[in-house]
Amino acid sequence: MILQQLDKHRDLGLLVLRVGIGLMFILHGYPKLFGGPDVWAKLGSVLSFAGINFAPGFFGFMAAFAEFGGGLLLILGLFTRPALILLFITMVVATLMHVTNGDSFMKYSHALESAILFFSLIWIGPGKYALDQKFKN
Repeated sequence: MILQQLDKHRDLGLLVLRVGIGLMFILHGYPKLFGGPDVWAKLGSVLSFAGINFAPGFFGFMAAFAEFGGGLLLILGLFTRPALILLFITMVVATLMHVTNGDSFMKYSHALESAILFFSLIWIGPGKYALDQKFKN
């Protein structure tokens, strides 16, 4: 009986999850996105762990945009799956960077947990309280 009641509110739960995680990623990405070219270059330079040493400003901007813009789109439920794919890729790269640098689990666990969450949400979708629903066929 209680589980049936909770199932009726699944979409509300997805909305709470999207808004909460989206807000956290907006706050996480804001200083990176609005930090400007120097911050973007520093952020993008971490890709050197994977042998990517060109265009660090571009890659740093894209990572900051994925966090900030992806968080905003997640809240709105707009272009949800493309936003989640960008967020997932960003968190996988962050996880791999920390692991490659020999950082402890405590250092990379946030990125890994976020990657798992975003990957799961790609399959689950945004729920019915999303702007994506307005554009469905």
